[in-house]
Amino acid sequence: MIEWIWPWLLVLAPLPWLVRRLLPAANSQQPAMRAPFYAEWQQMSEVSGGRSSGGNTVPAIALWLLLLLAAARPVWIGEAIELPNSGRDLMMAVDISGSMRIEDMQVRQTMVTRVEAVRQVGAQFISQRSGDRLGLILFGSNAYVQSPLSFDTSTVERFLSEAQIGFAGEETAIGDAIGLAVKRLKERPAESRVLILLTDGQDTASSVKPLDAAKLAAKLGIRIYTVGIGADSLTLPGLFGSSFGSRQVNPSAELDEPTLQEIARLTGGEYFRARNPQELVTIYQLLDELEPVEQETTLYRPRQALGYLPLLGALFLSFLLALRHCSSVLNWRSTQPVAGQQEGR
Repeated sequence: MIEWIWPWLLVLAPLPWLVRRLLPAANSQQPAMRAPFYAEWQQMSEVSGGRSSGGNTVPAIALWLLLLLAAARPVWIGEAIELPNSGRDLMMAVDISGSMRIEDMQVRQTMVTRVEAVRQVGAQFISQRSGDRLGLILFGSNAYVQSPLSFDTSTVERFLSEAQIGFAGEETAIGDAIGLAVKRLKERPAESRVLILLTDGQDTASSVKPLDAAKLAAKLGIRIYTVGIGADSLTLPGLFGSSFGSRQVNPSAELDEPTLQEIARLTGGEYFRARNPQELVTIYQLLDELEPVEQETTLYRPRQALGYLPLLGALFLSFLLALRHCSSVLNWRSTQPVAGQQEGR
């Protein structure tokens, strides 16, 4: 069926007629201006729109009504769909601080950044979350909710793929991310509250200490599964990109594993280490085995905006009116004698 979000706008349909009937005709007292081609303009006006006074009135009324229909925002409401009555409330908190741009994750013989590996593997995990409410938190120097808990996993997947390093600052606010997740999950059934926290560093910017936030989560029955991202070793090239002078470094030296392990222990979750995308896939598979929890049945009605249809109609009608006007002007010009012919006569 069709619903109207702003149906009261349709009351304005007779407004042009009321304006024409009630307002007096314009009576301008301003000085007239001499127009040397007034006669030609008058003939052109008579040809283009003077066949009947209603020739332009009907299209104008149609345009007005089409624009009103679009402004009233019609929406198609589909049949009710019963969503699965079992699932989890999963909130993902993903680190997009500056260190996530380090290229130490190998995908198909190519080194990619940590955030790119999280995007690729996370998209697969999200696409398999049928029956789960899923939300997304992105954090750097600040934490913010990119997507609230929703069954619309395709939107969450798109938001994750569009996440860019630096959007939330260059530092890492793990405690603030946990606190924000607690705020979003505390109203959900206690048995289904789960937070998956992915980071490659240590807390450097939070207003709340990570362990304090974890203790609050534990009191509310929110389990936190922490994932430490980053390789243990990385070979830096030597002179002119050769092996001469190359050296091995630990790109994950800043990863605060003890804190991440303690966060998981306090909340009844588990800590995982993802040194490469393959390990990250395995971690997601383990998380996928979490027992679903029975929840209340939820009905969902798909909605589709239809306002573009009357707008397209108004655009098409405007195009036809402009085409008719141009055609009338061209026909009028073709019937006028050339200036040289008028002088010869």
